[in-house]
Amino acid sequence: MSLDIAEGEFLSLLGPSGCGKSTALRIIAGLGEPTSGAIDWPAATHDAAGRPQREIGFVFQEATLMPWATVFGNVFLPLRLKGISRAAARPTVLEALSMVGLEKFADSYPRELSGGMKMRVSIARALITKPKLLLMDEPFAALDEITRFKLNNDLLHLWETFSWTVIFVTHSVFESVYLSERIVVMAARPGRVVEEIKVDAPYPRDDAFRTSAVYNENCRRTSAALHDAMEASER
Repeated sequence: MSLDIAEGEFLSLLGPSGCGKSTALRIIAGLGEPTSGAIDWPAATHDAAGRPQREIGFVFQEATLMPWATVFGNVFLPLRLKGISRAAARPTVLEALSMVGLEKFADSYPRELSGGMKMRVSIARALITKPKLLLMDEPFAALDEITRFKLNNDLLHLWETFSWTVIFVTHSVFESVYLSERIVVMAARPGRVVEEIKVDAPYPRDDAFRTSAVYNENCRRTSAALHDAMEASER
């Protein structure tokens, strides 16, 4: 797999199960090691062991919240692990909750939240350290369509506001076209990039874009590329 990702880009990885989308994210995050090759981090700072210091937030498919902790406590966790006190972290935690529209739910527990709200908490937790790169592994896959559309819009608003680089894993052609500047289509066995599709549509995007001719044409192109990738995976 050889891939260049530009600073500030919104890129989606799309492909059949088992093609390596999630594995690629984990390697980028430092949660796994490549069997060969390397990841180049331009202008990255390094720790005492010479390892690049990656300013990364990771949102998993499941919200993975601590059920015994409040919303505040869950979002506070990354700062707590850095040795920052609860009092000192409070303004930063409340700012992150405000970004995702949950500032009024700081004292609620996960069991009191809807699926979409739990995912917002997970996103806030990923943002708490102000990462430059946001990795998202099918974060909205388990949500109903209305909630998914709303969180797609919220994510794009945050991306445009804070200029992160986003790498987004999805199985959905429609979601990838709606969100992305570029879609990387992968095939399995072995996991590899088979096509890159640039979505030539301006931001901000809204519900009108979902019914536009440009959106439909990009969905058609992407769907055809995914079909070819699935056939390549079976050969």
